[in-house]
Amino acid sequence: MTEGALRVGQLAPDFEATAVVDQEFQTIKLSNYRGKYVVLFFYPLDFTFVCPTEITAFSDRYADFSALNTEILGVSVDSQFSHLAWIQTSRKEGGLGDLAYPLVADLKKEISTAYNVLDPAEGIALRGLFIIDKEGVIQHATINNLAFGRSVDETLRVLQAIQYVQSHPDEVCPANWQPGAATMNPDPVKSKEFFAAV
Repeated sequence: MTEGALRVGQLAPDFEATAVVDQEFQTIKLSNYRGKYVVLFFYPLDFTFVCPTEITAFSDRYADFSALNTEILGVSVDSQFSHLAWIQTSRKEGGLGDLAYPLVADLKKEISTAYNVLDPAEGIALRGLFIIDKEGVIQHATINNLAFGRSVDETLRVLQAIQYVQSHPDEVCPANWQPGAATMNPDPVKSKEFFAAV
């Protein structure tokens, strides 16, 4: 695969790495999550400012993702030792406290390179977020620049839309779709039923 060619519809690059899980070091492999959806997100560095707000927000909503057969994995170019130290620092002091999901160490920058989110000038990852389906295929990808965080609510909404269309192959979700809202048939004639109703 040529550099920068990663896009939705492709198999997510597999990786094996050390992660901090429940304050212990474990080796995890992305392909071991087949059969589950995965929200894989990258953040620049431990002990920074926007990052803990995102990491803890995903952890606080972990049950919502878990109920949808989804695992969350956070990744940065820091070591597992740095991850552990940050987890062992309380939230009131800018730390993370206990997390409900693994934080992955990408010290060699191989994962962030494979997902094309590495900023080579800074040596850190941009705020990439990927939703990978049960077959290991990337269904959603977004990359934010360093200074602003992502929305957990929007990530959850997109995940629900992906799961809906995968279980209802004759339907598509319009803009701002929420679970329970109207969908449409991707057909020139049948789609008019949706448009007539709105």
